[in-house]
Amino acid sequence: MLNRLQEAERHYIELNEKLNDPALVKNQEEFKKLSRELKQLSPIVAKFREYRTAEQTMKEASALLNDPASDHELRELAESEIEEARSSLEKIRQELTVLLLPRDPNDERNVIVEIRSGAGGDEAALFAHSLYRMYTMYAESHGFRCELISVNETGLGGFKEVTFMITGDGAYSRLKFESGVHRVQRVPETEASGRIHTSTVTVAVLPEAEDVEVEINPSDLKIETIKSSGAGGQHINKTESAVRILHIPSGMV
Repeated sequence: MLNRLQEAERHYIELNEKLNDPALVKNQEEFKKLSRELKQLSPIVAKFREYRTAEQTMKEASALLNDPASDHELRELAESEIEEARSSLEKIRQELTVLLLPRDPNDERNVIVEIRSGAGGDEAALFAHSLYRMYTMYAESHGFRCELISVNETGLGGFKEVTFMITGDGAYSRLKFESGVHRVQRVPETEASGRIHTSTVTVAVLPEAEDVEVEINPSDLKIETIKSSGAGGQHINKTESAVRILHIPSGMV
């Protein structure tokens, strides 16, 4: 583990040097990439330096404890510092072990969240609306930005379905485990007999896809114009009213 931490610190220093190069500003894609790497390494390097500080404190206290010239008070102080440093080192080791675990490459991406009401009719739609408010309020409390993409509302203020984007570093890492079916059991206000109503909602959390440049060779395209058919006016079979483009290598229309 020590070798990995030392390598991470070396890479952290290299990234800082590269990011301080004024020429890098011209290449925004590379600048963003290196900035993300630096941000991911920062907590690891900070914790590693904290570990080395505690280790150095322990060495100095041990030397003081073993020094024949140290009096009783100094020895007691050294023993106290050694115990405190030993406890800190154990805690930091555990934290470093977690920080060094493999990361999901999508963790830092923005997310698109889709909520659909399931079983339960209007109650499920109201539950979908509650989940939407919960996720957006959670996102805003962490400094993320929310953008509504589409919504299908019901007459009672619920959502049959709603899709929105949450933008911010680490958005996917915080929400990726929300995918799946969510269930709520409660007594609706319209239920006179007090029966418990069960409603379900499905939640899909997808990382935002990266922009990809695609080059299409015009010779790979087959373009057809189509005329209307069937009964109609005098121009119906003469007017080209549709265009179909076929990408021959993929077969996509």
